[in-house]
Amino acid sequence: MAKHGKKYWAAREKVDATKYYAPQESIELVKELNYAKFDGTVEVHLKMGLDPRQADQQVRDVVVLPHGLGKTIRVLVFAQGEGVAKAQEGGADYIADTDEWITKIQNGFTDFDVAIATPDMMGKAGRLGRVLGPRGLMPNPKAGTVVSAEDLPRAINEAKAGRVEFRLDKTANLHVPIGKVSFETRKLVENLSALMDAIKKAKPSGAKGSYIRKVTVTSTMGPGIKLDNNMIQNMSVEE
Repeated sequence: MAKHGKKYWAAREKVDATKYYAPQESIELVKELNYAKFDGTVEVHLKMGLDPRQADQQVRDVVVLPHGLGKTIRVLVFAQGEGVAKAQEGGADYIADTDEWITKIQNGFTDFDVAIATPDMMGKAGRLGRVLGPRGLMPNPKAGTVVSAEDLPRAINEAKAGRVEFRLDKTANLHVPIGKVSFETRKLVENLSALMDAIKKAKPSGAKGSYIRKVTVTSTMGPGIKLDNNMIQNMSVEE
C-alpha cells in the first residue's frame, strides 16, 4: 500500500467520507484540494457491476472528450500506399510505412501516445505486440484505431482532439482521465458528462443488476471523492 504524506491527509480531511457529491461540487473540490506542484490529471474511477471473466460482460469503447485532455497527443500511423498521403493529410506525427520503422519500434521506440493502423498494415503491426501491447498502444478495431485509409484523417484528428479509450480491467473497474486540474470546472464537468454518456451506451448485453456501482473522481496524488450515483448516471451531454 502506498504511503501518503501530510499534504494528502490534510486534503483528505476536507472530504466528507459519508457524502456522495454532485458532479460539479466534486470537480470543484478536486480543484480546491489539489496540492501537486504540477498540473495534475483529473481521473474518474468506476466500480462496475460486471464479471470480467464473462465474454458478454466486457466494456471497451472510446469517447471524444469535448475539451480534450489538455496535452499534446503524438500519433503514429501504420500505413502504406494511399494511406501515407492520408496520414500526412491528417497530421500524423510519425508514419510507419517501412520495415525500418517496424525494426525501430521493436528496438524500443515508443515516443508516441496513440498508434493507428490501416487493415493492410496489421500484419506488420501485429509483430510489435510485445512492445505495444503492455503500453496500451496496439491498434485495435474496438478502440477505433484500425481504420481504412480514407478514415485516417478523421481518426488522427479525434485522437489529437481528446479521444480516450476506456476498458474494463480484471477487477471490474474503469479508470479514465478527463482533463487537467487547470481546466475550468465547466469543461471538466462537460468531459465527465460525455464520458458517462459513452459508458452508458457501451453497456454490454450480459450486464445484470446494477451496471455502475460506484464512481469516484480524484486528481493525481489527491484523495478520492465519491459521486452521487443517481446524479452521475443522469448527466446529459447537453448540460
